[in-house]
Amino acid sequence: MSRKGWLRVAWAALALLTSACIENAPLDIFKPKGPFAEQINDLFWPVFWVAVVIFVLVEGGILFITVVFKDRGGKEAKQIHGNTKLEIMWTVVPALILASIAVPTFRAVFDLTECGADAMPVDIIAHQWWFEYRYPNEDIVTANELVMPAGVEVCARMTSGDVLHNYWIPALNGKRYIVPGQQTVLRLQADEPGYFVGQCAEFCGLSHSLMRARAIARSQDEFDAWVAQQKTPALEPAEGSPAAAGKEEFLAGQCVQCHNITGVNEVGFDQFYGPDLTHFAGRTTFAGSKFETSAENLKTWLANPPIEKPGSFMPNLGLTEEQMDRLIAYLESLE
Repeated sequence: MSRKGWLRVAWAALALLTSACIENAPLDIFKPKGPFAEQINDLFWPVFWVAVVIFVLVEGGILFITVVFKDRGGKEAKQIHGNTKLEIMWTVVPALILASIAVPTFRAVFDLTECGADAMPVDIIAHQWWFEYRYPNEDIVTANELVMPAGVEVCARMTSGDVLHNYWIPALNGKRYIVPGQQTVLRLQADEPGYFVGQCAEFCGLSHSLMRARAIARSQDEFDAWVAQQKTPALEPAEGSPAAAGKEEFLAGQCVQCHNITGVNEVGFDQFYGPDLTHFAGRTTFAGSKFETSAENLKTWLANPPIEKPGSFMPNLGLTEEQMDRLIAYLESLE
């Protein structure tokens, strides 16, 4: 390899090392905030240090043999083929090491996919490129953000409405595939109220990197209040207000073909649809959690969704400034 090639390798290695020094990384796997993420963390570190010791011993042994037993001309190395004691030793010792790692690993794998009897069920349906959340016991449908009570196990029963996805909120648990036509299970629990970010971890199309996951853990009282609020129909805007004009814009346009607002319209098919908007303003993010919820971001999104999320199934509707302002006023009223 040329000197220039070695420099490129060195710069790439340096970039990789410095990237590990980012503080407050949102997808940090080493800051568990719940019992299941802690279980993974507690398993990772012993396995990691065992691997480090083995690496040092193997690489050190290779260097030692290379230096001590290098060819000195005319001297033949002593052969150890047929040494029964040595062959038993280097067969049994690796087997014991692997067993010591495998047993707790298999135990954790099965434990993390078997929900407790008292876990709260939530159905997660992955779409290109957003997550839908259904609470069967509460009869709630929402999108983008998983709202959960702190200190309570959530049994996430997951499937996909289109292609292969992967649900990952590192502070609460590891990655879990979401497979079309199948149901996979993931245990989630936050020790304390908080806001946790995640990401679809399996390439699923053009906007894979913009398919983000959010979990919001609240106190039990706050969660109960959220459930009660989610069960109410959409607020009716005051007559003559900008929000009322926005409602008329919503009903007269193409929005009703894909988006449901309880008490206002019902999407008449289940093959393809966008997020439920009944309580849109109560969410902190939208568009697969790419944007923070604000009037400015809503206007950016409505102006041309496929530009903001390549491959978006929400088309450019060619809305005027006035139409967007009316729709935004209505969306902001849906608390």
